[in-house]
Amino acid sequence: MSEYVPSHWQILIYPASRALRCRIHNQVRGWFASMALAVSLRLICTALLFQALPSDCAQELHANQETIVKINTAGLLMQCSTAVDVLFLLDGSYSIGKGSFERSKHFAFKLCDALDINPERVRVGVIQYSSTPRLEFSLNSYPTKDEVKERIKKLSFKGGSTQTGQALKYILRKGFPGGRNATVPRILIVLTDGKSQGTVQPASQLKEEGITIFAVGIKYPRWDELHMLASLPTEQHVLFAEHFDDAVNGLYTTLTSTTFCTAVPSGCKVVSRTCERKTLETVKEFKGNFMCWKGSKGSTAPHTTLCPYYSWNRVYRKHQATCYRTICPDPCDSQPCHNGGTCIPDGLEKYRCVCPMGFGGDPNCAPKLSLDCSVDLLFLVEGSSNVSLEGFLRYKSFMRRFVQAVLTPDTPVNVGLVQYSDDVRMEMKIGEYRDIPELLQSIDGMRYRGGGTRTGKALSYVTQFGFKSTPVFADVQDDLPRVVVLMTDSGSEDSVTEPARYTRDREIFIIGVGGEFLKEDLNKITGNPQRTITYSSPQHLLSRIPDLRSKICSVDSQGCLAQSLDLVFALDASDDVGNENFYRLRDFVRSTSVQFDINRDVTQIGLVTYGRELSTTFALDTYDSGTSIMQAINQVPYIGGRASTGSALLHIHDKVMTVQKGARPGVNKAVVVITDGAGGDDAAVPSQRIRNNGISVFVVGIGDAQRDALLKIAGSEDHMIPVASYEDLKYFEDVLVQKVCEEAKKAVNLCKPSPCMNDGICTLRNGSYRCECRGWEGPHCENRSTRPPSRGDLPGPAGLRINNRRQQKHNKPHQRMRVRQRRLHADHNH
Repeated sequence: MSEYVPSHWQILIYPASRALRCRIHNQVRGWFASMALAVSLRLICTALLFQALPSDCAQELHANQETIVKINTAGLLMQCSTAVDVLFLLDGSYSIGKGSFERSKHFAFKLCDALDINPERVRVGVIQYSSTPRLEFSLNSYPTKDEVKERIKKLSFKGGSTQTGQALKYILRKGFPGGRNATVPRILIVLTDGKSQGTVQPASQLKEEGITIFAVGIKYPRWDELHMLASLPTEQHVLFAEHFDDAVNGLYTTLTSTTFCTAVPSGCKVVSRTCERKTLETVKEFKGNFMCWKGSKGSTAPHTTLCPYYSWNRVYRKHQATCYRTICPDPCDSQPCHNGGTCIPDGLEKYRCVCPMGFGGDPNCAPKLSLDCSVDLLFLVEGSSNVSLEGFLRYKSFMRRFVQAVLTPDTPVNVGLVQYSDDVRMEMKIGEYRDIPELLQSIDGMRYRGGGTRTGKALSYVTQFGFKSTPVFADVQDDLPRVVVLMTDSGSEDSVTEPARYTRDREIFIIGVGGEFLKEDLNKITGNPQRTITYSSPQHLLSRIPDLRSKICSVDSQGCLAQSLDLVFALDASDDVGNENFYRLRDFVRSTSVQFDINRDVTQIGLVTYGRELSTTFALDTYDSGTSIMQAINQVPYIGGRASTGSALLHIHDKVMTVQKGARPGVNKAVVVITDGAGGDDAAVPSQRIRNNGISVFVVGIGDAQRDALLKIAGSEDHMIPVASYEDLKYFEDVLVQKVCEEAKKAVNLCKPSPCMNDGICTLRNGSYRCECRGWEGPHCENRSTRPPSRGDLPGPAGLRINNRRQQKHNKPHQRMRVRQRRLHADHNH
């Protein structure tokens, strides 16, 4: 910014009286002060203007954000592979500045990504110019893309005046340094702000020689000069380097249209868009006449007069243009994300969906959480004053989102709605809706009632009238499992224990959904902590939709509950774990155990703790109910001392997973080791021995310090469950149960582990097994033989066996008879 001051303007102070001199001095000083204030304000405004400039755009493409993203993506996919010489002419003058010069380098760097640089195909060279041109490297200097890009990164800013014309003359004289003959297309890419201090007329001669010129603007370019530099049609050869991906797209779109190379990917198309290009220019504006002091050589005293005042302002000049860009088919164009999911493209063919709550189980946000089980499902929703209208609306939103997430027209589930407070209201009977939209309308139509909270009364009502038009008696069974989803957020004002037991006794499964503070109350109502769903804050309610879905279907399929399994937990109770963390491990075992159907015919659980001592807390056949197991786990003491996981595994192999201690033949078996791995150095061999005997080994490892040692115990990544901290254990209960249940469903080898005791040999036969005993009797060689051992029962020298072959052959019919009798006896007892 500069001020206009007439060249003849002078301020003369002639000798005069003291009073006159002081008056003139004060007037002049006041005038200068006012002018200084005005100039200061203008300087501040100008400074603010320049601070705001970097955020403005010198070119705007009139397109929506989706189209701009497509243009940028296509620019990253375009490639040019043909015989062509590409020469960059970089403006390194002071008008560009070091910052814009670095952006010019980055643009050239980005262009090289899409060039197949090779001595036989694309060659690249660079000239930098300011007051004089300087060859940075010729076209034949670097044969690979990496070498060219590395050299571009090392270019240093030159500085000087902007002599674009001289740089063009240099190319006219020298040609393309290191280039090939005229049959190879030549492309000159000029990166400048277009403010040359001389003529750019030599550009016309270069174009006449067949050189294609792209004029790429930097910073706030002078577009009219760029149009003079660029080849025809100028709209396709003038670009803006600040938007790198867009400019790369425009350049390769033009190269494809002029048949220099085919850079547009297959299936993509070229489209035109309106562009608005801006130039930041300095404009002189007349601000008016101001009083000023003047004098001349001939005058005797200074005098005042009116002087014109001008200011120079930085303003935008806008130019309308047309931009040609390549757009590729977007995988999101087909709207692959359902249920309000947001599609984010990842290249030409891939995409990902950001799904709303409850729809994250499928890549396309489809309701893959669908209930693939057959149940009669009744929502029992609290509508009391304790919940408040806001809480009731939250319940409605949860039910609506749940229905949208898990129900499809083919889902074999019947849904009903009940609201309760002081009284109970049947909002919709089970299955009495034509389609899902009608069910959603019924949810929307539920009206908040208010009043007291009588949960016991509500449970009694739905037990008698919720699932049939007539009361449900003990001897009447529906075909489908019946599930009540109780949604409540306050304690019951009436007794709920007996009504809940009455409901459960009639084989109606209760799933409780409520706040964390209601967990104990809900556990008593459901009768099983695994059928209780809690949330820490109301905002987390929707995130429990997958949990509710899995618990509903576990009622029908019973999941792992119906699988026979012998399961032993090995619990690290050493000093490395510590007293407080040991109780976290104990809680983890208790919460995991309740997810199994514990009885003699389905799942048996044993527990071994180890530290300074090794103890079988309870064997597989000690308890036959979940309640007893829970009570026993609560009494497990902390041991302390040094741990030996290897010793614990050997103990389990020899003294826990045995028929004598309740292990059942023909039942899958698993051992779960829970430790931080500090005592696991000696466990690899014992663990392998257990696995060789047909027993799966799982490791829940806390922390990652001993990960390698724990992985050797587990035997594979699939059997390893890494947990970051003891506090995070509660988040991995379902993970462990799922892995153990997958093992429980595998085919069983009846002889692994061997059911035969006392070194008996197990052999498979016709879908069953038998034990061949030596000195022992019984189906599993459990009883010591009362008859004296025969020579055939004892091992003998090889020579003796060979010499006695004739005698063995003579005795073979009698031996066959005895073997047949033993088999019949074993099969009968088994």
